[in-house]
Amino acid sequence: MKKFGEILIEEFGLASKALEDALQSQKEGGDLIGEILVKNGELDEFTVLQVLGMMFDMEVRKSLPADFKTDFTDRVSISFLKLHKIVPIVTAEESFFATNNPNGFQALDDLRRILGNDSYKTVLAPSHNILNAINFAYDMTQTSADEVMQDIDDEDPERLFSEIEEIGDLLDDTSDSPVIRLVNLMFSQAVRDNASDIHIEPYQNSLKIRQRLDGILHDMLSPPKHVQSALISRVKIMAKLNIAEKRLPQDGRIELKIANKEIDIRVSTLPTAFGERVVLRLLRKSTVMISLTDLGMPGDRFIPFEQQIRAPNGIVLVTGPTGSGKTTTLYAALSSINSTDINIITIEDPIEYRINGIGQVQVNPKIDLTFASGLRSIVRQDPDVILVGEIRDTETAQIAIQSALTGHLVFSTLHTNDSAGAITRLRDMGIEQFLIASSVNAILAQRLVRIICPHCKEAYTPTPEMLQRIGIAEQESHEQTAYRGKGCAKCYHTGYKGRCGIFELLLMTQDMKALVLKTSDANEIKRRAIENGMISLQKDGAMKVLQGITTIEEVYRVCQS
Repeated sequence: MKKFGEILIEEFGLASKALEDALQSQKEGGDLIGEILVKNGELDEFTVLQVLGMMFDMEVRKSLPADFKTDFTDRVSISFLKLHKIVPIVTAEESFFATNNPNGFQALDDLRRILGNDSYKTVLAPSHNILNAINFAYDMTQTSADEVMQDIDDEDPERLFSEIEEIGDLLDDTSDSPVIRLVNLMFSQAVRDNASDIHIEPYQNSLKIRQRLDGILHDMLSPPKHVQSALISRVKIMAKLNIAEKRLPQDGRIELKIANKEIDIRVSTLPTAFGERVVLRLLRKSTVMISLTDLGMPGDRFIPFEQQIRAPNGIVLVTGPTGSGKTTTLYAALSSINSTDINIITIEDPIEYRINGIGQVQVNPKIDLTFASGLRSIVRQDPDVILVGEIRDTETAQIAIQSALTGHLVFSTLHTNDSAGAITRLRDMGIEQFLIASSVNAILAQRLVRIICPHCKEAYTPTPEMLQRIGIAEQESHEQTAYRGKGCAKCYHTGYKGRCGIFELLLMTQDMKALVLKTSDANEIKRRAIENGMISLQKDGAMKVLQGITTIEEVYRVCQS
């Protein structure tokens, strides 16, 4: 039988020098040759598995089935499978063990004995596919909420104090405390469903847990009322909050790993008449930064917006209510212009994504580091571009405008209903009209609408009255086709899966600047901007309805004012 190195050189063209270096490293450190070559960037793991497959006459799989039986999870511990990187795969067509180590005979024999089946064949597969399959199996078979809640009774509070740092992955936690299992279940279900928030809401005779999916709250769990105190205490312990203080609001943070996904959770507690209410915001650290082209902005707004974010100075504002994607848009803009030849500094509350090459400052009111005071210091750091998380007060607005007028490009957000309303808001903060006209380059208003689920999408002919609700004129509304989701298991029977943006871009042309000097009436400014070709939020939404992206009800929900 040919040796591992010989096959690599003859069959896969590995350089002899690379093999020699790896053999030398093996003598010094003792790692396997294949691992060293992968670590050195000479090979990928799949190539190593192909060589091992030739040597041991084993089948090599590049991927594993997405749907397989998970009934082994109550007999085999997740830690055993992860340690040996083995997963049993049983489908209607085949049964096999997937491993990345053909020499792991003992572990394979142990697994055959535990499962009581000698008929499983063994195949080689990449380790990340094996780990993903293990996590999928145990995540899907976590003890159901009903089973956990049947076990819950008045338990010893000391058991809730187990250190969360000791758990590498929440799915590995084998605690027998029902409350801890319920909290773990709540988090793993929210991550699996891709929820953005979890709400724990106490009422007079009940306790409700809800999660926000695609911007809409849905019921999640309804534990018995007597578990309220223990459940909230467990969350507060994980967030390192004071569990004895139940009269004042508290804010904290939890860092978790669930199915190999790193999750950052912001925790906010609020005392109410029937106990503390807790809201948890889930931020995925591994979320890939969305690019500007992925926002779904039509070309007639994307091209001018991209020009404005590359301007040498001025202010670019993004407006909309909480949860409308303003921060995501600004992060995408920053990532687009980020390069080694410009200095970008941000001040945020909180920092939601870390971006390499950008200085990011966290607001901390406890030590008087506010948007205004932080911005005042940032200006002295020789920045080219400044991002201010939100313009909340007159002082921040004044410093942002002065920064724009002195040669900086400033990005920020405002909570207003539309783009024209941002000018009125700045005037209400006491900013003079001539300063607004000379410093503001563009105002982007946006909303997030839910996308129709592609698995249950159906066409229908809406009534002209329905189309007129979203601004489609009567003469255009006859016999138009629209789409909606019937509701299926893939979209949790909501008819929607995912979200996209609708956008309204107000450019401060000479005509608009002249108008702003005369009036700050938002209705007048909006009317003139539309006359000059601005696409309103409602019109962009109507276009997406006719394109089959979203529904009439969604556009009406987010655009009605």
